[in-house]
Amino acid sequence: RGRSAGSPGAVALPRPLGAEAHEEEPMLVAQRKNPDYHGFSADPDADMLNMRAAFVAGISIAIVLGSVFVHYLPDYGLQQWARREAEILVRERECRGQPLLTSNYYDPNCLPLPPPE
Repeated sequence: RGRSAGSPGAVALPRPLGAEAHEEEPMLVAQRKNPDYHGFSADPDADMLNMRAAFVAGISIAIVLGSVFVHYLPDYGLQQWARREAEILVRERECRGQPLLTSNYYDPNCLPLPPPE
């Protein structure tokens, strides 16, 4: 039940539209001539050369474009911006003669405090 009448390992693939029954597909012909067929050319030497060129070009493009993409990613966590801002504040405080760090986060003279009771 549910078994086909053909041989157990054979699978019949449909032919492309417009192909006649006596014509064989060009890829099968090229594979019979060159068992290491990569799909670039029927000539084995040109096929190998084109396969290697496509591989080298693909890898090179991936490495170059990947590294350019990573280089131009935005500043993650604004770390570079924070560093530049800190350097600007240090230069300003050195020019004014103020200490670089103080114990107060805000200037106590500028804070509106409630009157003492």
